[in-house]
Amino acid sequence: MGAFDPEVPSVVVVHRKRRNVELAMVVFALLIGLAAYSLVPLNQTGRLPANLPVVATVWFGLGVAAHLVIRFRLPYADPLLLPCVLLLNGLGLTMIHRIDIINDPPTSGATSQLLWTALGVGLLVGTALLLRDHRPLIRFTYSLGLVGLALLLLPLVPVIGTEEFGARIWIRIAGFSFQPAEVAKVVLAIAFSSYLVEKRDVLALAGARVLGLDLPRARDLGPILIVWVTSLAILVFQRDLGTSLLFFGLFVVMLYVATERPGWAVLGAVLFAAGAGFAVWGASRISQLSHVGVRIESWLHPFADIDQNGQIVSAQFGLAWGGLLGTGLGLGRPGLTPLARSDFIAAAIGEELGMAGLMAVIVVYALVVARGLRASLASKDQFGKLLAMALSFVLALQVFIIIGGVTRLLPLTGLTTPFMSQGGSSMIANWVIIALLLVISHQARKPAATRLENALEDEETQVIQTAGGAR
Repeated sequence: MGAFDPEVPSVVVVHRKRRNVELAMVVFALLIGLAAYSLVPLNQTGRLPANLPVVATVWFGLGVAAHLVIRFRLPYADPLLLPCVLLLNGLGLTMIHRIDIINDPPTSGATSQLLWTALGVGLLVGTALLLRDHRPLIRFTYSLGLVGLALLLLPLVPVIGTEEFGARIWIRIAGFSFQPAEVAKVVLAIAFSSYLVEKRDVLALAGARVLGLDLPRARDLGPILIVWVTSLAILVFQRDLGTSLLFFGLFVVMLYVATERPGWAVLGAVLFAAGAGFAVWGASRISQLSHVGVRIESWLHPFADIDQNGQIVSAQFGLAWGGLLGTGLGLGRPGLTPLARSDFIAAAIGEELGMAGLMAVIVVYALVVARGLRASLASKDQFGKLLAMALSFVLALQVFIIIGGVTRLLPLTGLTTPFMSQGGSSMIANWVIIALLLVISHQARKPAATRLENALEDEETQVIQTAGGAR
C-alpha cells in the first residue's frame, strides 16, 4: 500500500468543528467586555452610559461577524483564539474609556480604538476569505524579508520619520502616523519561517565542537549576523529597545526550533550579551544610547530621581493601591500615570482589577499562546509549524517584555500590550496574527475526506516548497 490505490476505500476521520463552542465563548467574552464598559460610569455616577445601546450593537456586531466568517470559511479553526482575543480587546477598550472620562472635557480615545478594532476585525475577515491556506506564502521568502527590513528602517527616512517620546519609531504621512515595526513583525515571521524551511538542513550541520556543544559552521553565520546588526541599528538610531529585543529574539528562537541545534541558541545568547554590553558601555558615551542608561537606572533605582522616573513610580503606587482585588472599575486613579492608556495600560488594569485581575489577563494571553503552539504542533507541514510557532512567540515575548517592564521585572521598553494598548498599528497587526493562526489551525485540524485528496494535497505542498526553494 505504498502507492495510492483508488480501489482501496477511503478512511474518513471525523473531527469536531466546535463552532458552537466558539459562539458560546464569543458571546461570553463580549458580555464581559460590555459589562466592564458599563461598570465604569455605574461606579462613578450610579447610571449606565447613555451610548450603551450603540456600543453594544457595534461591539456584538464585530464579534458575531468575525465568528460567522470563521464558521463558514475556516470551520476547523481553533475555537478559543477568537473569544480570548475579544476578551482582551474588550478590557482594553474599557480601560481606555475609563481614562477618557478622567479628562475635562472627556477625550475620545476609546472611540478611535473601537474604529481600529473594527479595522483589525476587517483584516481578519479579509485574511480568512482570501487566504484559506497558509502554504502559498512560502513562495515569497526574500521579497517579504526585504519588505520587513525596509519597514523596520522606514522611520529613519528624514521626511516621513518622526520622533516621539525619545524614540524614532513612527512615520507620518498626510497627517496620519503609523508604526511600521508592528507590521514588520508579521512580515518577518513569514519570511523567517519560509527561509528556515528552505535552509533547515544546511543550518543544522554542525561545525566546531566546543565544551561538548556543536556550534554552527562559520559559513552559515551570515543570516544571524545580519539580523544582529539590524537589531543594533534599531537600538542605536531609532532608540527602540523593545523592537530590537523582539526582532533578534524571534530569529534566534526560530533558528533553534527549526534546526534543533542548541549551538544556535548559545550563539544567540552570546550575541545578545555582546549587544547588551555595548549598549550599557555606550549609554554614557554615545548620545544615541543615552536612553538605555535612563531605562536601566529607572529599573534599578526608580525612587532616586522622581522627576525622571515619575511614570514608573506612579505605576508602582497604583499597583500597590489596587492590592490583590483592585479598587474596582472606575474607582481608582489610573490617570495619574502618564501614558496609562498605551504603554502602562497593564498598570491601570492592575490598579482597578487588582493583581488577581492582572494575573487573569496574563493567563488569557498564555491561553492564546498555548493555542497557537498547539496549532504549530498539529500542523502537517514544516512551514505551518514554524509560522505558528513564530507568531505565538511574538505575542508571548511582547507580553513578557511590556508587562515585565511595567512591574519592574525588566527595564521598561516601548512595546505595546497586544489588543489592549491604544494604538492602531499594534491593533491591526495583532489581529492579522490571530487570522494567520486561525488559518493554520484550520489546515491542521481539518479531516482528509479521501486518500486522493491527501495525495493531491501532499503533491501541491511539494510543488510549493520546491518553488520557494527555487526563489
